[in-house]
Amino acid sequence: MIKIVAVISKKPELSREEFLRHWNDDHPAYVRRLPGIRRYRQNPAIDHPKSWPFDGMAELWFDSVQDVKQAYAGAAGADLLAHEELFLSDMQWFISEEVEIDL
Repeated sequence: MIKIVAVISKKPELSREEFLRHWNDDHPAYVRRLPGIRRYRQNPAIDHPKSWPFDGMAELWFDSVQDVKQAYAGAAGADLLAHEELFLSDMQWFISEEVEIDL
């Protein structure tokens, strides 16, 4: 299984509540339309007096790197990226293979 891991930063003019509304409430509909998506997880940074370097982290699972390429090559990928421009100021990401370690 291949996973996109993305750390994200909200637009500075958005409140935390506005950012989370865009990300938690509106954005999943765009992700669900990606062909080949297997799983999606959002990890918002906790509200804390400390200023975190990122506002959240997202994980998107696919069967292969080719499936990632196909998902973002079409209209659904373009729509998703356009929606992210409404609430993200920055996104850093990479593709990984998850390795689970028994504890």
